[in-house]
Amino acid sequence: MDTQSQPPKADEETEKERQNPEVCNVVRAVEEMGSEWKLIILDDLREGEKRFNELKHSTGASSYTLSRVLEDLQEDGLVENRKEFEAPVASYYTLTEKGDALCPVFDALDEWGGAWA
Repeated sequence: MDTQSQPPKADEETEKERQNPEVCNVVRAVEEMGSEWKLIILDDLREGEKRFNELKHSTGASSYTLSRVLEDLQEDGLVENRKEFEAPVASYYTLTEKGDALCPVFDALDEWGGAWA
């Protein structure tokens, strides 16, 4: 039987992770960010708390896209939603501690992008 055509076993993948844990952390972080829209919204929220319509205007996202991505970011623990039920009813979004911890990463990527991209 030809073993070279078979996918790697789970214990082999674990061995690769043990050999290079730094790369695995980078890969996991990039996978968690997922989409360009997540990055755009997270970067926009660095300025502080924003209402849904403010985010829609500043990011250019459609209502559907913004709603979907904000839900994902909340599930990931990067953004929190605060609702005000007094008139006018509003939803406010802000970075959590986990989301705020990305700010230095955004600064570094911005600097790198300015120099190299």
